[in-house]
Amino acid sequence: MMARTKRSRRSYGAGEWGRNRVRIFPDPKTGNFQIEWRENGRRRARSLGHRDWVRAKKQADEFAAGFVGPDLNGKQEAEPEPLKLGELFDIYGEEVTPTKGWKSRRYDRTATRMFLRFFGRNRDPATLSQRDWDRFIRERRAGRIGPSGKPVSDRMVEYDLKFLIAVLNWAARSRDDRGRLLLDRNPLKGLRKPTEKNPNRVVLTEEEYRALLGVSGRVDWRFRVALVLAHETGHRIGAIRQLRWSDISFEGGIILWRAEHDKSGHEHVTPVTAEALEVLEEAWRRNPGPGEAPVMPAPKSPSKCMGSALAQGWWVRAERLAGLEPKPGRGWHSLRRKFASDLMDQPLKVLCELGGWKTAKTVLQCYQKADEGQLRKALEARRRSCG
Repeated sequence: MMARTKRSRRSYGAGEWGRNRVRIFPDPKTGNFQIEWRENGRRRARSLGHRDWVRAKKQADEFAAGFVGPDLNGKQEAEPEPLKLGELFDIYGEEVTPTKGWKSRRYDRTATRMFLRFFGRNRDPATLSQRDWDRFIRERRAGRIGPSGKPVSDRMVEYDLKFLIAVLNWAARSRDDRGRLLLDRNPLKGLRKPTEKNPNRVVLTEEEYRALLGVSGRVDWRFRVALVLAHETGHRIGAIRQLRWSDISFEGGIILWRAEHDKSGHEHVTPVTAEALEVLEEAWRRNPGPGEAPVMPAPKSPSKCMGSALAQGWWVRAERLAGLEPKPGRGWHSLRRKFASDLMDQPLKVLCELGGWKTAKTVLQCYQKADEGQLRKALEARRRSCG
């Protein structure tokens, strides 16, 4: 048997050509040494799982001499089985989902169960194709799959498929403990997702807001504070209900919106109106506390902020007390759309800063909606300009 070291590429060969020739070399991606040999005329290779040069040469010599098999421990190593879809979702759920907010974590778990029931836990994710994509869209639209068992809009289907794409993209960038990609590529990359042609984005009217404000005191003082802050600041109810007194400056008339409570992770400070300061002062009289005390505490846990389910329940009760007919899409977020539409005559940069939007595109596409009065006002301004 002969052995030879190639100094330029730091590779090592052992055995004889045509008989028991093996070679070791470093993997350029992981740095671990690879061993390469021929079996039944086919080239085979595997990772040694380490970067010890002396140990790697010894393993090559033992392999060439026939002392050990391809696993280098006297046992034949089987080819690794393809990662199953169930295993992939389990890994994603353990490593990625916990880093998200509680609503996203809950959705991830629901969507995971739905996709695994539809495709099967034992499905090889690399075999997913256009036919699977189209079949999911048809069945999800019809309500034959999903937690509700009811037909859903294209917007919901798009949201589900974005999650599936995110999981597959993550797998195509992540490696196992041997340096191998969990998935060679995303098999569904580039496929077209359905989009809602006319999404139902309700804007709360001024009359509806006044009606809700009129009954807010009969619901709960916290509901009144949240309602006014949502109307005056244009922020999401999730950020409003998690405000703490350390975020409020009565002297400066400003509010700090923390990144951890913002959907887009955007920490910013905004001035507030006299109406907002008035309800905050009312809240202080009802619930004074140290800096980290919540502005609107949970009724049964004063040290915690009130929950989203409570805020939603109060909204439904207020609608009923105000005599408003239930309307799909009219909720806390309709106040955010009202804020964006009320300030349509302001520069977009100013509006984005006030409402906490990162990009003007989102405001234009999803939040602003001109009413008839604004359209007529624009036409009248044009007439005067031309005159």
